[in-house]
Amino acid sequence: MTVWDDLQGQPAVVAQLQQAANGEGLTHAWLFTGPPGSGRSNAAKAFAAALNCDQEDVRRRGCGECPACLTILGETHADVAFVRTEKVTITIDEARELVSTAGNRPSSGRWRIIVVEDADRMAERTTNVLLKAIEEPTPRTIWMLCAPSPADVLVTIRSRCRPVALRLPPAADVAALLVKRDGVEPELAERAARAAQSHVGIARRLARDADARERRLETVRFPLGLRGITAAVLMAEKLVKIATEEANSSNDERDAAEKVALLATLGAPETGTLPPAMRSQVKQLEDDQKRRAKRSITDSLDRTLTDLMSFYRDVLIIQMGNGVELVNVELRDELEEFARRSSPEVTLARMDAINKARQRITTTNVAPLLAIESMAASLN
Repeated sequence: MTVWDDLQGQPAVVAQLQQAANGEGLTHAWLFTGPPGSGRSNAAKAFAAALNCDQEDVRRRGCGECPACLTILGETHADVAFVRTEKVTITIDEARELVSTAGNRPSSGRWRIIVVEDADRMAERTTNVLLKAIEEPTPRTIWMLCAPSPADVLVTIRSRCRPVALRLPPAADVAALLVKRDGVEPELAERAARAAQSHVGIARRLARDADARERRLETVRFPLGLRGITAAVLMAEKLVKIATEEANSSNDERDAAEKVALLATLGAPETGTLPPAMRSQVKQLEDDQKRRAKRSITDSLDRTLTDLMSFYRDVLIIQMGNGVELVNVELRDELEEFARRSSPEVTLARMDAINKARQRITTTNVAPLLAIESMAASLN
């Protein structure tokens, strides 16, 4: 086992990072880009582990077994900071704290490493706070920024970073990872990888959660019963409900565990009223969890619309006579019947309506239900 094992379908990226970890072409700032599910944050984590690996032999860096590799993969290494936001954006105060951290010398490893998993969630003035630190880094500091595409990061930042471009791995590679890492049955792993369109995280959730698979299938089947405005309104309400349930199922258990951990850390009494100082910290945690829940619902809505898009993607493939494998192969008969009732032009227009709804939900303050209702009306 090595730190590179989870980077399925990325041989060029692994070769590039292994070479840099061996000291060839190493630079102080890196930009990992790729579509959601491509594993850009996993690639950054593996690279960080390889750079600080305890192995003296450079050819064995990234062994995945030494204390440094294990603590970095577990995100507990003192010299490697992982930055991700549960809010809409990374704040300017958080960016200033990063710059301060980056100025410290590593305490035990070779490098002080800052991994920013949501570099696309920084406003321009926030990004500018990082610019000087990336332009003039301290000698033993390495920055790793992750974003969906280079265009999501200011040109002044990306011009100072070495690019690492990831792609979605083939579904077969994702299925193989689920079988090897998670012990999923091969047939279920293949179905989950295909339904997730090679998004590793979503594939793992679909493989392990029967309710998630059922919610996805319900979403994909919606267009089959879409007749008129009333049906469109009902579809919109149901889509928002599905996305909310999906987000809540992920958040509830984590929220409860975080509260228990905080109370234990504070030494809170098992019964009775909490002291005022403790109540304020619990209130801060609950406020943070509410903000996270809002983003989780937005992200879940985006994934739900991606599932819906896969229906029309399959319809278009059938209409164009393309031999590409369908995502929703279990619905082939219904897809072929649906495809006969429309044209490629109509299907493309419907896909455009879904993309517009995704953009409005993720980049504006529009009420999600209104955006989904408008989209659903366009799908008639």
